[in-house]
Amino acid sequence: MKNPPAYGVTSVDHALRLAVILQVEGPLTVSAAASRLGVARSTAHRLLSTLVYRDFAVQDDDRSYRAGPVLEVAAKAQSGIGTIRAAALGPMRTLAETVDETVNLSIRTGRTIRFIASVEGTQTLRVGSREGMVLPAHHATGGLAILAALSDSELTSLYDAAPVDERVDLAKLRRELRAVRRSGIAINRERTERGLIAFGHAITNSLGDTVAAVSVSMPTVRYSPATVEHITPALTTAAHAISAAL
Repeated sequence: MKNPPAYGVTSVDHALRLAVILQVEGPLTVSAAASRLGVARSTAHRLLSTLVYRDFAVQDDDRSYRAGPVLEVAAKAQSGIGTIRAAALGPMRTLAETVDETVNLSIRTGRTIRFIASVEGTQTLRVGSREGMVLPAHHATGGLAILAALSDSELTSLYDAAPVDERVDLAKLRRELRAVRRSGIAINRERTERGLIAFGHAITNSLGDTVAAVSVSMPTVRYSPATVEHITPALTTAAHAISAAL
């Protein structure tokens, strides 16, 4: 699990987050950037201007910003991620209010997943936002929910192509994914971070293709069978609402 650097520079982190948003979601206004980062409009404007100066962003005639030359190859590969995020935010907020735990939205790219949205719970002890983070798909809850949609041959092709240090126990992974398919819910018990448990559900588009996953993350100290009985139906409802919106 990646942990924030002990002496992280906030402005650098904000700029990198904006670059990721432009890369995977498309155009962004100053107001939207400020809202996403939780900063003043003037701060967002300075960050975006710096990205323009370094060719990470370009300002259009309507004064919105989009991915610049440095990011445009990846931006062209962008496949409706902004649409998925927009469809998910409402149900994610409802889910977070219902269970009062942090809710995350993730997509898969190869053998990794990227968190593209987070809605935090309100409790003092809670899981922080994961937006922008990248994790191995076979470790993360959302990754397991998405990988469960692959056939055995697709899974084999995906991991046979992995470097030696990224190889996985395919027999074990297949067993885990069969359990996910049976229940519809993926569970991560401290696989990515000590003291954290998460539950995930796949999101499908109008063609029935799995395109993302929504998950609920919580400290293990609040885990109990009763908690699972409360979270699972709410998570399923949210996943179905997002899928319907797509």
